[in-house]
Amino acid sequence: MFDTKVALIVRDDLATWQRLNVVAFLATGIAASAPDMIGQPYIDAAGQHYAAMLVQPMMILQSDLAKLQSVRVKAIERELTVVPYVFSMFSTSNDEANRQAFGAEDAGAPDLVGLALRGPKNAVDKAIKGLSLHP
Repeated sequence: MFDTKVALIVRDDLATWQRLNVVAFLATGIAASAPDMIGQPYIDAAGQHYAAMLVQPMMILQSDLAKLQSVRVKAIERELTVVPYVFSMFSTSNDEANRQAFGAEDAGAPDLVGLALRGPKNAVDKAIKGLSLHP
């Protein structure tokens, strides 16, 4: 049905509120990077209009830090769309501070708490191989 695949990967040692926060932010990154994935607005039987959503399902997986870092490298090598979220972003309060926190990370081994990937199905599958679905 879709030529592409979307995978959201969240670190397995986070509190529930942190996991949900990371997944929400990663999903917005995918939406922002692929406006063609936004469907039409929804209209209920009474004619009330609602906002549009992504047209493609997203897989939500979990991983430890080492595997997240490995997946990031594979995703970059495969030229996938990559949306990162690092631990220090939990202590920021705005987009500019988030980008500063991310920019201060070790580029070779960022303290990732989540990644979103989008690209050709086979390339995403290879990048996430061995990860388990989030329970």
